Amino acid sequence: MGFKSDIEIAQEAQPKLINEVADYVGIPDKYVENYGKYKAKIDYRYYNDELVNRPDAKLILVTAINPTPAGEGKTTTTIGLADAINSLGKKAVVAVREPSLGPVFGVKGGAAGGGYAQVVPMEDINLHFTGDLHAISAANNLIAAMLDNHIHQGNKLDIDLKRVTWRRCIDMNDRQLRKIVDGLGEKPDGVTRQDGFDITAASEVMAAFCLANDISDLKSKIAKIIVGYSRTGTPVTAGDLNAQGAVAALLKDTLKPNLVQTLEGTPAFIHGGPFANIAHGCNSVIATKMGMKLADYMITEAGFGADLGAEKFYNIKCRTAGLQPALTVLVATLGGLKMHGGVDEKSLKEENLEGVRQGLTNLDRHIANLQSFGQTVVVAFNRFATDTDREIELVREHCQKQGVGFAVNTAFGEGGKGAEALAELVINTIESQPSAPLRFTYPLEASIEEKATEVARQIYGARSINFSAKARKQLDRIARHGWSRFPICIAKTQYSFSDDPTAYGSVRDFDLEVRDVVINTGAEMIVLVLGTLVRMPGLPKVPQAEKIDFIDGHIEGLS
Repeated sequence: MGFKSDIEIAQEAQPKLINEVADYVGIPDKYVENYGKYKAKIDYRYYNDELVNRPDAKLILVTAINPTPAGEGKTTTTIGLADAINSLGKKAVVAVREPSLGPVFGVKGGAAGGGYAQVVPMEDINLHFTGDLHAISAANNLIAAMLDNHIHQGNKLDIDLKRVTWRRCIDMNDRQLRKIVDGLGEKPDGVTRQDGFDITAASEVMAAFCLANDISDLKSKIAKIIVGYSRTGTPVTAGDLNAQGAVAALLKDTLKPNLVQTLEGTPAFIHGGPFANIAHGCNSVIATKMGMKLADYMITEAGFGADLGAEKFYNIKCRTAGLQPALTVLVATLGGLKMHGGVDEKSLKEENLEGVRQGLTNLDRHIANLQSFGQTVVVAFNRFATDTDREIELVREHCQKQGVGFAVNTAFGEGGKGAEALAELVINTIESQPSAPLRFTYPLEASIEEKATEVARQIYGARSINFSAKARKQLDRIARHGWSRFPICIAKTQYSFSDDPTAYGSVRDFDLEVRDVVINTGAEMIVLVLGTLVRMPGLPKVPQAEKIDFIDGHIEGLS
């Protein structure tokens, strides 16, 4: 039997009707809004109507070491773990982010898990799904259109054309749109200015959407979004443009969590999709809270390595939503460990015990960081066909010496069965050694500079973090307007603890510089941009889009 691609496996699946999946966790039909046979939106009012007083499930976060460009398999682990817990007679629900078309057509070719640990319908989830990201793009761009129209129609708010901060967005990797000049032409065509686009996953509308509790909360957050400044320096908001009502109308259905299923029929909420290297990297608060009322265990993930996704999950999402994880699963692969051990990327599939040994420093740093939040940690080792028993035993013995649980995960090739050892470890560890209440990296009362210093030193191991002249002007503005109370969201490379994507392993005592500061008063977080990171990615030399096709009624090339 030959190797089957992810999409071939997904297309051969025989999923349950989505109403059966909803019925499994007791969701009444009146809250289920079908999008065909295998997808549905669940009315967010279901939470306050019937769920709010139910006990919460045990919340499990899945995160990873600093990944290789191919990733460490967090989503695959998340899905396989949930399937395995269900197979052991417990009830589990998954909550993950929606894929962005940018990575789907760029590097990843899909973001719905892999192998026999996927969510389905895979093609729909990766391509448009229920239209959420397009609706968020439209909402973002409606604010931009209303802003420019206000300026054109007389500029009653006296907006300084040199200090318009709101950018348009699109759900696609398109470097050509990073910096543009728009408003060219005659007077009716608008005002000429330098402008640009962000990818939808990096937009503040996406961030606010994922942190909102309901439509009223979302409307309030949208109203507080800053779109620019007047000539006297006064912030101008989307609320000043009276945009929040129309935005809420555009997003009224988008705010309802999407329900699908794994290949084994486990309910999965897929809702919201902010990037973790640019934004806060977690699915929506609404989906997480809803899922926690419907099962014994709720498994979610945070994007990229734990220095980005997990840090933001705890310091931003958990603090905002009042969540307390029972345990954190740290995903590692031999490829990732070898990369951090100095092994050339072309040789990662070859046995190299010394490379693995050296790479364990990256694993250890992440374990220590997660434990600093009060989290109990177990390591999920994603096994590949080229991994050797000697290499795996080296990692197992190391984790045992560290007093950290370790389990080999083969869910990619075996589905839930391949994650049963991990599921048993997770369940037993939660029963015997649950996580302590969260200890945040910084108090909200601290200044933005103090918060950044704490994350840089405690999480990244940096010696110092400095701010460019441009960033310092933003810090002064933040302090002047009382926005220092917001948590910080650091945007940096996912491949390293530092802002250098090639600084593998466990680098320490380096200096960081904040190049820019983006004020998100709607999402209530301050984004600090490090290194060369941009908010509109580009396609790689050979994009996955070149391999994707539609032939004889089937999509090919999604992987």
